[in-house]
This record gives sequence, C-alpha cells and structure tokens, in this order.
Amino acid sequence: MARERNEIVEVDEIPITVVKHKGEEYVSLTDMAGYKDKQESRAVIINWMSTHYTIDFLAIWEQVNNPDFKRMGLHTFKTSPGRLVVSPKRWIEETNARGIISRRGRS
Repeated sequence: MARERNEIVEVDEIPITVVKHKGEEYVSLTDMAGYKDKQESRAVIINWMSTHYTIDFLAIWEQVNNPDFKRMGLHTFKTSPGRLVVSPKRWIEETNARGIISRRGRS
C-alpha cells in the first residue's frame, strides 16, 4: 500500500501539517504547539492535555466517534489526586482513543 501524503495548511502564516493516517486526517498538535514554543512543543501539548477542560473535550469526542472508547480509562484520569499529567501516548493507551495519534519524531 502506498504511503499517504501529508498536506500543509497555513494558519496566520504558520505552516500546520495535516497528517494522513489509515484514511483519516489529523491536525499536527506539535506544529500548533510550536507556535507557542518551538523548543518545547511537547511540554505545551502535555500542559494542554493536563487540563480538565481538554480531557472533557477529548472524552466527549471519543464517546461520540469511538465505540471502543474505554470509559474506565477516563475515570482513572478524572479521579487521580492532584494535577493531571497526561501525554497523548498515555491517553491513547488508557482509553483506546482514536481521535489522537502519537508518533515519535517528525513524520
């Protein structure tokens, strides 16, 4: 199978990659976070994902679009004491999320 080609869109003159994966399109959080901090875009993403608002948004998206979403994984995040610390990889692993993909390095 031929590899799908990614596209680049510009938002306020910032190039943002639209990643194609298994027939679906995903907007690069890394590119968007790079607008805030190019050196530490990973930290920007983790900070964004570590808010209850983001977790609630992601959970609603998954519940609507993903019949295999593990609600108990969501419960683990919502009931953990103290500040949430959530990476995309951890979110995917614990909830079987489909709305986010995680890749090491640049694609």
